[in-house]
Amino acid sequence: MSKTDIAGWGNYPKIEAMVVNPKSSAEIQTIQESLENYIARGAGRSYGDSSLSASILETQAFNKTVDFDVQTGIFTCQSGKMLNDILDEIVPNGFFLPVTPGTKFITVGGAIAADIHGKNHHVDGCFSQHLLWFNLLLANGSTLKCSRNENEQLFWATCGGMGLTGTILEASFQLKKIETSKIINRTIKCESLDEVITNLLKHENYTYSVAWIDCGTAGKNLGRSLLYLGEHATKKEVPNDDLSKYKTPKPKIGFPFYLPNWALNKWTVKTFNALYYGKVRKKDSTATVGFEAYFYPLDVANNWNRLYGSRGFAQYQFVIPMEGAKEGMERILKEIVASGESSFLAVLKLFGEQNEGWLSFPKRGLQLALDFPINEKSLALMNRLDDMVMEMSGRSYLAKDSRMKRDFFEASYPKLEQFRVFKSEIDPNCKFRSLQSDRLGII
Repeated sequence: MSKTDIAGWGNYPKIEAMVVNPKSSAEIQTIQESLENYIARGAGRSYGDSSLSASILETQAFNKTVDFDVQTGIFTCQSGKMLNDILDEIVPNGFFLPVTPGTKFITVGGAIAADIHGKNHHVDGCFSQHLLWFNLLLANGSTLKCSRNENEQLFWATCGGMGLTGTILEASFQLKKIETSKIINRTIKCESLDEVITNLLKHENYTYSVAWIDCGTAGKNLGRSLLYLGEHATKKEVPNDDLSKYKTPKPKIGFPFYLPNWALNKWTVKTFNALYYGKVRKKDSTATVGFEAYFYPLDVANNWNRLYGSRGFAQYQFVIPMEGAKEGMERILKEIVASGESSFLAVLKLFGEQNEGWLSFPKRGLQLALDFPINEKSLALMNRLDDMVMEMSGRSYLAKDSRMKRDFFEASYPKLEQFRVFKSEIDPNCKFRSLQSDRLGII
């Protein structure tokens, strides 16, 4: 086993690590016995250092479907199974993922470890809400089945626990029934932050909602946005859609090398934002689109993370409670505009109620995700944002974090101490650890 250079999706930080790629649960168990400590890693789409360690166990080769009940829509697979491969199996049979993030190139194990959320959190919650059970390999070499009724503490510590409780081997979850592969997409053009938040709340009855925000505008146009509301199209609405012919499309374009670090700056971002906002002419319009375009717009470009240059980037994703959310988001956007560190991608979503996951991220409120190229100014800005979000009783997402202030983390996850105590009981020698867990003092 040789060492290799590796990083998360944000390409920051970069480390040298020993990486192994088992293909069976027996191989995983043997490798675990040989390593003092390690972290499991799926497709490497967590942005920062949560899947980085001196030793990494990659699960992508551990990717078989165990069972798919086309009558009940219950899907069971190994933890390295990718969502794009699952879609190839389930969509032709009239099913869709119950919860999906903005990319289909993640594994089921990663979905559980990060307790992923999507554009439908306010309706359907996190991935864990649809998870029936999973098998978890513990530090002592034993394997336990975990569900809401069996080893319940392990279940909720693992959902959102970033791989620190053990290695997920297999999982079973409930799918969503669909009639077509299309989404009825309603777009509302909003001239300000106040207007988009008002519309998000007004249209909370939609299954899917997400807003793109221009983070470079100020004054009366602060936070101007495009709000996308969606529902799965019925056969009556799209009679000619043939689910049986669905196949996950491959990325159409790619970035074989990193762009220069200066390529994304406030001027290029400002130009892009103006063009993107201006492409929508009508105040309120509706169109039928494929679900690939609605859920996975960035998946058309392979290695789009290289847009940010070789220094990499950080995604700053946070949620603040609904009470005072408008004022809080306004303060944060004004801070970003004043800094001059415009975000190329900024996404606003509405969250539903918090679940029982000890380190699960979402809670009732508004969430904003921002991408910043790594430099001294952006790191200083994110430190200031930590203080502001902490003051508002908000929190940041571990799956996107690469530099969160430790005091912010400790203040924002009320079940952290419970997790630490439980972790010390089931893994006293810290078999499962990451750069992130060491940096934030999770273990």
